[in-house]
Amino acid sequence: MVMVLGNSMLIPILPAMKSYFGISVFQAGLIITLFSVPAGLTIPFTGLLADRLGRRMVLIPALGLYALSGLAAGLSYLILQKGAYPYILLSRVFQGIGAAGTAPIAMALVGDLVGGKQRSHALGVLEAANGTGKIISPILGAAVGLLGWFYPFFVFPIFVIPILIGILFLVNEPKTRSEPTPFGEYWKILKAALAQKGCSLASAFFAGMTSLLLLFGLLFFLSEHLETALKVGGVYKGLLLAVPVAFMSLTAYITGLIIKKRVNFMPFVVAGGLFVLGAALASFVFFHSTFFFFTGISLAGVGVGLALPCLNTLVTSSVGITARGIVTAFYGGVRFLGVAAGPPLFAFLLVSSFKLTFGAAAGLAVLAAILTLVFVRGSVMTSSLEVQKSQGKQRK
Repeated sequence: MVMVLGNSMLIPILPAMKSYFGISVFQAGLIITLFSVPAGLTIPFTGLLADRLGRRMVLIPALGLYALSGLAAGLSYLILQKGAYPYILLSRVFQGIGAAGTAPIAMALVGDLVGGKQRSHALGVLEAANGTGKIISPILGAAVGLLGWFYPFFVFPIFVIPILIGILFLVNEPKTRSEPTPFGEYWKILKAALAQKGCSLASAFFAGMTSLLLLFGLLFFLSEHLETALKVGGVYKGLLLAVPVAFMSLTAYITGLIIKKRVNFMPFVVAGGLFVLGAALASFVFFHSTFFFFTGISLAGVGVGLALPCLNTLVTSSVGITARGIVTAFYGGVRFLGVAAGPPLFAFLLVSSFKLTFGAAAGLAVLAAILTLVFVRGSVMTSSLEVQKSQGKQRK
């Protein structure tokens, strides 16, 4: 949940920050980008470190860096006032690095602690926490932002310190750990996986990145549009920002319940979700009433909610256990880069044309859907490496 707060809680305050510092929409969007890019680039390396040093040895420093960076951003405003903007950006870079060692490592730790059917339930709880965070974070950010646009930065340490203490004193990591794969072997494994399923994996990665790029680009636009065009602020603005992520989370939960292990059907669900997302974005070009606007953002959330659970399963099922960690880590990193690219890309295009922005966004969603239909097949994405491994054991 902490990782989700890192971006979504700050989206409601970006217009106020832009006004205070006298910066452009693009510069305001860097508050999101300079968190997400370092997180995306660092996630694979935190996974490698966690394999060697242990989950808690990565989680605890990562949470500490995350909390201190949020505190530093808030204090930089209190100390420097109008001169704080570059220091806030620098704080966000370090906060993104800290975020890379939170949710992905927590998921791995749950896998270590819990087995069998209980593991699926525990991972489901993690997903529920993630979805809850996506819904409440814009509301929380808007509510705390009523005190002042900089106050949400101080929420980070308030949330993180109890979690850090809990992991320090309440979580006992299993002592028995298999010998970690040497660093050089990771790249050989990744190369072999790409040689086998490069087009399928690349298309799935592109679909995941595109889904989050468009979602966070839309949220960034929505925050600005509510404040400037519709004159909506405060908690009500936060509630409206939560609409697309609420639809996304609910759809993702239902999709996960229904689709389960029907891997062959998943590429069609992904493509369908991306087509829904594209249609929702295209509707902004043709319909301008408030009713159609909120219908469109709700449908966009539904589209992303259809795509992401299936993509998660397809990617994790695409390779055997020896390659799964590194491939999943890279997938997480690519998704974060999509989050990073959304706000600045929308800000850049909106300067030229509203219709160009949403027309291009719809086209990107449709392109991702077509690539999914052409290159991603459930039967291809299921792991042949696991089969080879089991066959080798049988021969021995």
